[in-house]
Amino acid sequence: MSDVAVHDASHQAQETNFQARLDAEDKIEPKDWMPDAYRKTLIRQISQHAHSEVVGMLPEGNWLTRAPSLRRKAILIAKVQDEGGHGAYLYSAAETLGASRDQLEIDLIEGRSRYSSIFNYPTPSWADVGAIGWLVDGAAIMNQVPLCRCSYGPYARAMVRICKEESFHQRQGFEIMQVLASGTAAQKDMAQGALNRWWWPALMMFGPPDAASVHSSKSMQWKIKRFSNDDLRQRFVDATVPQTEHLGLSIPDDALKLDKDSGHYQTGPIDWDEFNEVLNGNGPCNDDRLAQYTKARTDGAWVREAASVFAEKKAASVFAEKQGASV
Repeated sequence: MSDVAVHDASHQAQETNFQARLDAEDKIEPKDWMPDAYRKTLIRQISQHAHSEVVGMLPEGNWLTRAPSLRRKAILIAKVQDEGGHGAYLYSAAETLGASRDQLEIDLIEGRSRYSSIFNYPTPSWADVGAIGWLVDGAAIMNQVPLCRCSYGPYARAMVRICKEESFHQRQGFEIMQVLASGTAAQKDMAQGALNRWWWPALMMFGPPDAASVHSSKSMQWKIKRFSNDDLRQRFVDATVPQTEHLGLSIPDDALKLDKDSGHYQTGPIDWDEFNEVLNGNGPCNDDRLAQYTKARTDGAWVREAASVFAEKKAASVFAEKQGASV
């Protein structure tokens, strides 16, 4: 048998054993063998997730100084801070796969990586903050809770804390919408307007339909994902329609109806052309979001440099102490 054939047989055996571990629900850890395609898929997904958490701070950060009360300001500051922490956890998870955080951020700035399309929409009223918490974070929870069982250990463990915090964000958003919907006619109109703006983008958050999804089936085979895009979208719709009725608001979809046979709500067609346009950089706020992200990264360069120098000096000091102790 040639060396090439031996190598191919060995690689095939590794892949077979790898899939057997996944099927047995074992967690893959950073030093374990994994296929290059599995590693690349995780880096792509985790980095996009991390970018989304950080860029997702911007639409709500727009309201930090304009929230209607001190209590609302304090809650919103805490939420935005949480999102920054989520980004840090996820960048760290990506680094365990050999990715450089600096390179991941440069890839975003230079257009080689993406973040969730939903953060490219504006927040013209305070009700938009409520709609983001209720709908956007609600969709995120639907998508992310299964990731707590992701086959890659560092990603799964990061998601446990993230999902706990996201559940508070969703409740905060729903409470804002509830207060507005039960207030004056103008406040209820404000809540309805925000729902109208965010409903369809929230449905797009789950990604393209299964038939058009490039990565979904392989990610499910590798147990990175547990449910398909369409399954998760359906779960979100079924959970959110009753909440909307409780608020006394209306889903902006004339075709929405309950299918009595399946027990699921059916929606009208999603505008996937809009989704692709926003994803490809042509949304209402794409340029603003990326400019703000780039400015924050540039302005914070001195902090990263100072922290790096401190870490290097600390490591050198510890090394010198160990060397002295061993003499």
